[in-house]
Amino acid sequence: MKILAIETATEACSAALYIDDVCTQRYEIAPRRHAELILPMCEELLAEGGVALHELDSLAFGRGPGAFTGLRIAAGVIQGMAWANELPVVPVSSLAALAYGAWREHGQAKVMAAIDARISEVYWGCYECGPGQVTLTAAEQVCAPTKAPLPAGEGWFGIGSGWITYGVELSQHTAAQCLEYTGNAFPQAQDIAILAATAFAHGEAVSAEQALPVYIRDNVAKKKKDQG
Repeated sequence: MKILAIETATEACSAALYIDDVCTQRYEIAPRRHAELILPMCEELLAEGGVALHELDSLAFGRGPGAFTGLRIAAGVIQGMAWANELPVVPVSSLAALAYGAWREHGQAKVMAAIDARISEVYWGCYECGPGQVTLTAAEQVCAPTKAPLPAGEGWFGIGSGWITYGVELSQHTAAQCLEYTGNAFPQAQDIAILAATAFAHGEAVSAEQALPVYIRDNVAKKKKDQG
């Protein structure tokens, strides 16, 4: 299986090439440089891997949640590649990729992923992780740190920029479930690629026009407006 994946939902910009269970990545923390960096990263990986775009099985991207501009960049780049080369796309949650990174790097199977959403909120999701897959325990959402929905049980691990910005609030709120966290982490394309490989094998790829970002905050605002 051959998959090219990108992730630009946060301050970090990355691309990864997954070929038969081996993943190579380019990664840089570069706020506001995603549009400049992402295509050269992809071109370098494809050249090193000796693979042309049209030879890939699929493309993948971090669909969000995250920064609006970063999500639009990722979706636009992936849609362009997909249309030009008639490739399917696997959208992967950026929160899920962040959680999977905790499993890959730290061996954590139960993960509370939090990305700083600004204006005193976090993008939040809790996942149970295993080889090549994550399972969401409840719907991803944007919320105040003290309102984040909590999963059952103990032994959870926190990860993501939300734990830096709102470490005190989240630590107090999750005290019964989570005793350890790291804020120095962002979603990475290699984890997008690994999760995409599993999803692709399960027939979860979509067409280019369906490869859309998921903002969450816009969805919440729309619901409140509809309910009002």
